[in-house]
Amino acid sequence: MQPARKKATYADVLAAPDDVIAEILDGDLMVQPRPGGLHALALSATGATLVPPFQFGDGGPGGWWILDEPELHIAEDVLVPDLAGWRQERMPHPPAGAFIDLVPDWVCEILSPSTARVDRVRKLPIYARSEVRHAWLIDPAARTLEVLRLESSRWVLLGAHGEDARVRVEPFDAIEIDLSRLWGRAGRKS
Repeated sequence: MQPARKKATYADVLAAPDDVIAEILDGDLMVQPRPGGLHALALSATGATLVPPFQFGDGGPGGWWILDEPELHIAEDVLVPDLAGWRQERMPHPPAGAFIDLVPDWVCEILSPSTARVDRVRKLPIYARSEVRHAWLIDPAARTLEVLRLESSRWVLLGAHGEDARVRVEPFDAIEIDLSRLWGRAGRKS
């Protein structure tokens, strides 16, 4: 008989080296290396595309807080999505603390070879269980965006888009998104 596994605690997250991202997923400490260049580019470009119209109301409806790599404390899980968004009607002011315990309305995970499995197999079920309404999976190597909506506690794929498409996708369908910007290709000939 195997001994009962010890659940990870927040002390384990705090003890992780500074050059990694530490999360607790279903009681397990998960430590991932900091992301590489394509990942960082897609993260930065996604935020730069969404923040002006949705957070500031520049060319869009406003009404959101969109944050890079927020630390979420949801039940016993500690998650760090690449991006997360909250409707301001649910979170009237930006968070002031080191972590957020209000479930976001939208999360975005930027997939990389070292994180794709964890993002899909471990984190998406936690987001569903926590009732996050929308999720995006962006794969900068494959140049794809998958758009998911939670329906009856299950993720439904609303669409998969790729390359240099221009798309309107939930929950940010008030604007057209040029996917070429996410891959650093906007304005370039290649």
